[in-house]
Amino acid sequence: MPHSAYLVTYPVAIVGAGPGDPELLTLKALRRIEQAEVILYDNLVSDAIRSLFPATAEALYVGKKRHNHSLSQDKIEQKMVALAQQGKKVVRLKGGDPFIFGRGSEELLTLKQHGIKAEVIPGITAASGCGSAADIPLTHRGLSQGCTFVTGHGSDEDPIDWSYLASCRHTLVFYMGLNALPQIRNQLISNGMVDTTPVALVENGCRPKQRVIRTTLAAMSTDSIRHQLQTPTLIYVGDVVSLAQTNHQSLPHTLPLLAKESA
Repeated sequence: MPHSAYLVTYPVAIVGAGPGDPELLTLKALRRIEQAEVILYDNLVSDAIRSLFPATAEALYVGKKRHNHSLSQDKIEQKMVALAQQGKKVVRLKGGDPFIFGRGSEELLTLKQHGIKAEVIPGITAASGCGSAADIPLTHRGLSQGCTFVTGHGSDEDPIDWSYLASCRHTLVFYMGLNALPQIRNQLISNGMVDTTPVALVENGCRPKQRVIRTTLAAMSTDSIRHQLQTPTLIYVGDVVSLAQTNHQSLPHTLPLLAKESA
């Protein structure tokens, strides 16, 4: 344990900000944000949620985009440790849920290795929040026996099991997969999934500029280009997509969070 650990007064809060709509924040997440002295926030934390940051808090952007990282993961973790050792009330704010493709577990382990207490506050993961906003259930009797969340960019060291995904009868939700649509299509079809399987592409889910494009496995890459979809976009694959209504070009945003009425 580092000799400076005795300075740590407050546990670091690793907080899930949900899919973007501030009204989908948990009460505990909102409370930690309001109490924070320093907030390290990611690229997927929406403008509406950032507007809730206290004026007295130091807001540090540590987000990552494709081929453009403001800080490496190691540097982010070092920053969290250093701020905690200064006795700051630190919030590490992440889009969605910290433990679903959010690298929250890595940050938690680093804090523990330095003798720093931490709490993890879950958030609504994008697959659930954006699916609900687009009328796409993750499970439905007779159509889907479960749901599987998949990263859209596997690695040689940890390859995606395409055979399983093509045959498991689950709703598949791909995170960070927009740039891998041709590969996802080709792998699923070559492993036996029918090319007419319904697909929904949800761009900016739970945000004012949400778009939902319904398509098929065979056509999803072409339709993505035709509609000029941008990140963040989630990819839903499975028969449950057929239950959704017509394409949502945009949805009205919610009212200001917890608007206070005058007495």
